Amino acid sequence: MNTISDNEFGLFQRFIYDAAGITLSSAKKALVCGRLAKRLQACNLGSYSEYFKLLTSGQNGAEVQTAVDLLTTNETYFFREPKHFELLREAALAARNKAQPFRVWSAASSTGEEAYSIAMVLADTLGDAAWEVTGSDISTRVLQRARQAHYPMERCRQIPQTYLKRFCLRGIDEQQGTLLVDRTLRSRVQFMQVNLNTTLPRLAAFDVIFLRNVMIYFNGDTKRQVVARILEQLKPGGFFCIGHSESLNDITTALIQVAPSIYRKP
Repeated sequence: MNTISDNEFGLFQRFIYDAAGITLSSAKKALVCGRLAKRLQACNLGSYSEYFKLLTSGQNGAEVQTAVDLLTTNETYFFREPKHFELLREAALAARNKAQPFRVWSAASSTGEEAYSIAMVLADTLGDAAWEVTGSDISTRVLQRARQAHYPMERCRQIPQTYLKRFCLRGIDEQQGTLLVDRTLRSRVQFMQVNLNTTLPRLAAFDVIFLRNVMIYFNGDTKRQVVARILEQLKPGGFFCIGHSESLNDITTALIQVAPSIYRKP
């Protein structure tokens, strides 16, 4: 299937908006066509309209999740936007003597690089003290890859050399050119499926929340709703990090900006 009509594209714009709050511009028409073509073939369907009917029939939840996985963009790498990790280190150091665990949420963790970057900083800063990292995403496909913690080396260039030696294993023989996050560090990171566009699961409050390079896919109303839900999970005095290309202008007044793309809850 090499073509999708404007009407059919409109159906999938509504589908992914309803499912995940993501707004697809008309420039994404070729992406939708390309990513769903194999599913039409796998389901033995002759048109995108027929595939949409399958998704909305209520009879195939697994296929709905597959379509959501394919239509969500997941781009990340280790230690993206280093200033946020400097802030994380400072916040963790300031909390070292507190009795409660230091908790961080990577709220759109994709394939896990962000969550493991956070864990490396906390392991280096807090050692065996009580700390927790939670990574979440709407896509089950990327969460499976995150739990495996196995990455091509080109995605790992920004990991500091000291962290590579302490927390990562280089692949050899048939695994050459890849990296595996050490089992001990992996055990400190929990991944779970979360749709930020719906009621969030019960989570204990976090000291730092990363929601980076996600809001660019939402319209204004969805941004406000998602941020409001997430901020309920942030401790007073906690930090909220967004992408450098994003802004909370007209989104919330509940936070104080302390640096570009870094906010704090009073």
